[in-house]
Amino acid sequence: MFRRKSVEDKFAAVLYLQVAEEARRSRLFDACGIPDTLDGRFDALALHATLAIDRLRREPDGDRLAQAFFDVMFQHLDVTLREIGVQDLGVGRRIKIMAEGLHGRALAYREALAGNGPTSLAEALRRNAYGGRSPTDAALARLEEHVRGYAETLANTSRNDLIK
Repeated sequence: MFRRKSVEDKFAAVLYLQVAEEARRSRLFDACGIPDTLDGRFDALALHATLAIDRLRREPDGDRLAQAFFDVMFQHLDVTLREIGVQDLGVGRRIKIMAEGLHGRALAYREALAGNGPTSLAEALRRNAYGGRSPTDAALARLEEHVRGYAETLANTSRNDLIK
């Protein structure tokens, strides 16, 4: 609580804000069909956070950076839940559900992007990014294109250029 923030913590905090901003772009909700609901916004954030965490893990201190990013993200989600009126006793339970949801989505997206799993990226997105709703094929194709482009941008960006 009273410890100084490390360089990694500061880096992760800035990157998280940028990733969260990317996950809130109206195009994801308008053109790609992610529902503009609390669940849909979490799905969009989980998708982008997964891609960012995977990128961070490729750094020499990647595990530390990825953990710092995860910690910042869930501190923000905790505050958000409290701001929307979730009672103290319910916050921990909801955070646990969100963390489990992020983990499951991360595995699905990671395998699909690598081509290592039985599920295509489009199918992983259909199952995980739409809050149980069925997207149109066109919206799903736009989201898949966005995800591949964002993942490629992250992969081709040096560490120092990840944050602006």
